Amino acid sequence: MNEENFLSQVPAASALFLREAEVRRGIEYLFFGHAALWRTIDARLAEKELGRAHYRALYFIARQPGLAISDLLALLGITKQSLGRVLKELEARALLTTRPGGRDRRQKELRLTAEGRQLENAIFTALRDAMSRAYTHAGQAAVTGFWQVNEALLSPRERARVAKLGSEPGQP
Repeated sequence: MNEENFLSQVPAASALFLREAEVRRGIEYLFFGHAALWRTIDARLAEKELGRAHYRALYFIARQPGLAISDLLALLGITKQSLGRVLKELEARALLTTRPGGRDRRQKELRLTAEGRQLENAIFTALRDAMSRAYTHAGQAAVTGFWQVNEALLSPRERARVAKLGSEPGQP
């Protein structure tokens, strides 16, 4: 079955979208959609001997150059120890640099090197293309609904973090 036939076979949500079967379908699409999206970059990461945690760090540092380690910890929701390993590897590969914070010298600010920006952009391009194909297929109303559902899953604190990512001066 090709992709177009498969996607046309997906039933629409019923008017009883809060029934257990409907909720399970939504959770399953989240699980499988998330896995499919990340699989689009796994081979590229493996070529560089990096994992998804490395890319997530590169992504958020690219979005907010000068991001403090404490802020990255909050965005990623991982342990300090795990983040420390990831940052150490990225720094050893000359993909990022750290420097003392501008306002608080005790904090470390993170920035991607030219090589780090190039790698992050190449990997982001694969993710962007996969999302663009899915968005194009689903249409504008579905994309808006997708954003609304995902936003509703976030706590108010997480929503504020997401909103801040898109509002940083000089950020794409």
